[in-house]
This record gives sequence, C-alpha cells and structure tokens, in this order.
Amino acid sequence: MSLLKSLSHLCFLLFFIILSGCQTQGVNNESQISADVVNNPNSASGSSDKGVLPVIKFEETEHDFGRILEGETVSIDFSFTNSGKSDLLLAEASASCGCTIPSYPKAPIRPGEKGIVKVTFNSQGRRGFQTKNIIVVSNTQPNTTILRIKAQVVNPAGEK
Repeated sequence: MSLLKSLSHLCFLLFFIILSGCQTQGVNNESQISADVVNNPNSASGSSDKGVLPVIKFEETEHDFGRILEGETVSIDFSFTNSGKSDLLLAEASASCGCTIPSYPKAPIRPGEKGIVKVTFNSQGRRGFQTKNIIVVSNTQPNTTILRIKAQVVNPAGEK
C-alpha cells in the first residue's frame, strides 16, 4: 500500500511539473491557473497547513448496480463538494480495469462548489460478481480517493 501511495504522489507531482512547464505562445497569463492553487501541503520541515487546502467530500464512495445483464453498460455519477478553502484540482481518475471508464472535471472546483466523477462500466465479457476501483488523484491531503462500483453480471439467457 505504501508503494501505491508513493507512486500516486509521484504521478501527481510529475503531472503538475509537466503542466507548469507547458506554456502556449500568445496565451494570456490571466487564463492560467494560479500557482498558489497547487501548494504542497507538507513542507520540508514536516509542518502542514491543512486549513487552507481543498477538501474533496463525496456523497458516496461506493455504488452497487445490483444484478445486470452481461453486455449492459451502466453509469453512476459520484457527486462531490469542495468543502475546503482553496480551489480543488482533479489530476486523474483511473480505473482498475479497461471495462470501467471514469470521467472527471478538468477545471478547478472552487470552495463550496460541486462536481461529478462519472463512472461507466461495460459488462460485456464479464460474468459473476464484479468489483471495480476508481482512483481519483487531486490536490488534497491525502491526494487519493478510492471510489468503488459493484455488480452481479448475469447471462441474458439465464445461464450462470
């Protein structure tokens, strides 16, 4: 688990290094995200100022689709609120399987605003109980949130 957390931190850091290094000719600096939005919550001394960080608060982090027919595609919107004091940036949302596709807002979510991570599951070629994890990486502390979907995929012809 420590390795996964370290890799998540590294991916998040690399994303913002690349993002901050890419500048387009002729782009007005006012349209770019302010650097104070991407503060690292931990300083080299180990102190932390969590009071000014964004906080991602999901209404639910797990959804059970129940019984679905093999071949069905189902979706769920995981609603969240930024209950922190600075802009929330979602850097990535990735699924544990190619049959599960997450989409997330790319624009900053201001304090008090809501957003949605939409997760679509394609049950084609899947049978039985399915559990899929979606890892959401953001500029929060901790920087990852795990969403989970479940389903019991049954054969449309009634076979098990």
